Amino acid sequence: MIVTVTANPSLDRTIELASALDRGQVQRSVDSSEQPGGKGVNVSRALIASGLDTVAVLPGDASDPMFVALCAEHTPTAGLPIAGRVRSNVTITEPDGTTTKINEPGPQLTAADDAALIDLVVSHARRAEWVVLAGSLPPGLSDDFYVRVVLAIRAAGDGTGPRVAVDSSGAPMRALIESGIGVDLIKPNSEELAELTGLPDTFESDPDAAAAAALGLVARGCRAVLATLGSRGALLVTADETWRATMPPVAAKSTVGAGDASLAGYLLADQRGAAPERRLAQAVAHGAAAASLPGSTMPSPDLTHPDTADVHLLSRSETP
Repeated sequence: MIVTVTANPSLDRTIELASALDRGQVQRSVDSSEQPGGKGVNVSRALIASGLDTVAVLPGDASDPMFVALCAEHTPTAGLPIAGRVRSNVTITEPDGTTTKINEPGPQLTAADDAALIDLVVSHARRAEWVVLAGSLPPGLSDDFYVRVVLAIRAAGDGTGPRVAVDSSGAPMRALIESGIGVDLIKPNSEELAELTGLPDTFESDPDAAAAAALGLVARGCRAVLATLGSRGALLVTADETWRATMPPVAAKSTVGAGDASLAGYLLADQRGAAPERRLAQAVAHGAAAASLPGSTMPSPDLTHPDTADVHLLSRSETP
């Protein structure tokens, strides 16, 4: 069982244009779609498509359009009733794959919502092998929310709790790293890796620099870093090894959710007992497949091709 936590989910509307976005002008779309979204939600959707057991924990009422959409997709959820409505986000995609996102801030949560959401996560974490904490935080939740969730999970598990993966950015991610509590996996993209390390964002063109930056995060307590580098593939960095994987080029329709699909691919391979390099291969295969699909559609395993991934070892630590 993999539990995902999306504190700030969204109902994502994707509008596909036939030509480049022309600001200030009237354009007609060639297609549009509406799908449940948010990083953790997307991970659960991808896991469901792969036949894995998962539950998506998120704030919102059962009658909210977000939950109705998840129910229609047969994605198991555990919702926390709140006063506000789950936010809506808009994504505009252009023929060359350029993606523009407009994200709402999300509903205001209360201190009571904060405590109840953590309790809800802990109650489901007891039977999980992984807990994925993903995405931004809505108004009302403090920047240390993820820190407090991890500590609560560990306290409830009495040293035997699930592994924890985190995919976030900004102040919540900085708070997690600076807390020093350490988690089992983080999944930054190139921009987020630069943000966390204070280095220039040149990582997509310089994977070696990205690997060194990720290793610095491992030294700060992250057991593994899965760094996605867009079309340049991804890195898996631990204290022992650094692997890089790339995929053959794909015709990108939408990059929305591609990083979430990569994380789901990694977890899928992990649950199947795959070695680190094969987990990375499945991660890049899932990410590439997601980018080739419209909107935030998550790929099923038959659409992924991990055997076509070019995976190689960049470095391995010398043990005495």
